[in-house]
Amino acid sequence: MTKNLPCCMKNSLHKTFRFATGITKNFPSKTKTQQSVRQTSDLKRVTSHCWCMFYRCLIPSHVRMVPFVIQLTEGLCVILKRFSYPCRLSDMISTFGRSVPELSMISNEVTEWMYNVHGHRITEWNHFIMSPNLLQTYSEAIHDKGAALENCFGFVDGTVRPISKPGVNQRAVYNGHKRVHALKFQSLALPNGLIGHLFGPVEGRMHDARMLDTSGLYVDLAQFAFSPAGQEMCIYGDPAYPLRTQLQCPFRNGVLTRQMEEFNASMSSVRTSVEWLFGDLINYFKFLDYKKNLKIGLSHVGKMYIVCALLRNALTCLYRNTTADYFGLDPPSLVDYFS
Repeated sequence: MTKNLPCCMKNSLHKTFRFATGITKNFPSKTKTQQSVRQTSDLKRVTSHCWCMFYRCLIPSHVRMVPFVIQLTEGLCVILKRFSYPCRLSDMISTFGRSVPELSMISNEVTEWMYNVHGHRITEWNHFIMSPNLLQTYSEAIHDKGAALENCFGFVDGTVRPISKPGVNQRAVYNGHKRVHALKFQSLALPNGLIGHLFGPVEGRMHDARMLDTSGLYVDLAQFAFSPAGQEMCIYGDPAYPLRTQLQCPFRNGVLTRQMEEFNASMSSVRTSVEWLFGDLINYFKFLDYKKNLKIGLSHVGKMYIVCALLRNALTCLYRNTTADYFGLDPPSLVDYFS
């Protein structure tokens, strides 16, 4: 797929891709589902094949922009380099050989394309990774880790992402708890390491319970969250959420009995997995943690976060993550996830 590029450009793009995603020559990682890959002697061939899958799944062979056409590998590497660490566009000139306006257009265009084409995989109910059979598998894995609930398949939580102070409507995005101007996102974490559902952005002052109501996630739960036997499946959240049939929360208010405290402790120990996913996302795409460059009205801050979450899911399909290892579940293959 990169045969039309000069050899030096190919090497530069591959180095950029490895730097931005953490991929090394020791890829792929040792997982239970990759027995045949571990036994392959030619790791370079396997790595190249997986790169091609990554490219082919995410964006087309080229993206047409006026007045030029960008190659698949170049567009993906530009946004990976851009989001991997806070940097100026001028710092990327030596790597890609393009001017600052061109790099800006490429970054914006590819981000917009990925959001429009693949955004529904994470912003809507994904029936492939949240089918009745898989929901049952998730709940069993969570219960095996000591959770008191037997029908809990995931964990919901909100995250506050600081942004640069806007020039207007500052009160709307100000979060009094964190004391920062911010946007908020709501994430549903699955035990296989994927972000199953992501909603946002919303103004930083919005409460988690209201964000849940606005997202429509509970409507999707009432419609789709059932085991193969017809049992209602639920998700678990912190005390900020209301208690519902398919949304469970810890016991609160009043005097707690020993059984209530044991329930809270057992669920709290597994609920931390959602925080791991938030940490992974910011750790791999540190641009999202540099609030001085996140200026609403000048850049698509919300779309950037969603696209980075989608890329983080793609990397989880290739590499697994801490959450998948903790619960002992394998994420789907990259081709299956994006098919």
